[in-house]
Amino acid sequence: MTDKERFESLTGIEQEVQIEERTRHAMETYVKWLQNAVSGSPWTNVDLNKKLFEYATENVTAAVGLVERLSHAKNLENVVKIQTEFMSQQLDSFNEQTKTLMEICTKATKEATKGSM
Repeated sequence: MTDKERFESLTGIEQEVQIEERTRHAMETYVKWLQNAVSGSPWTNVDLNKKLFEYATENVTAAVGLVERLSHAKNLENVVKIQTEFMSQQLDSFNEQTKTLMEICTKATKEATKGSM
């Protein structure tokens, strides 16, 4: 390996590390913002607030993982495979999240209706 090839290899590794660090920092900043937003929420349903925060954190973490995996893709075929797997997993996750949120909202509506009668 020539000096030029070593330098280019190290530069590529350094760029990958910087991308991962920036992505991680962005995620941490978002999670902090989200915690503040949820804690100041006017909604009184604590279960709903907790689930919304949990799901937002999971979804952001999944997106960060996608960026990390994509940064290590060797070719277009790997990119397509990684993206397809991510979309499939996220669609499954969104379906489950929607079911759970609907259950929480339905339960809260029943309790609110019961209390007002």
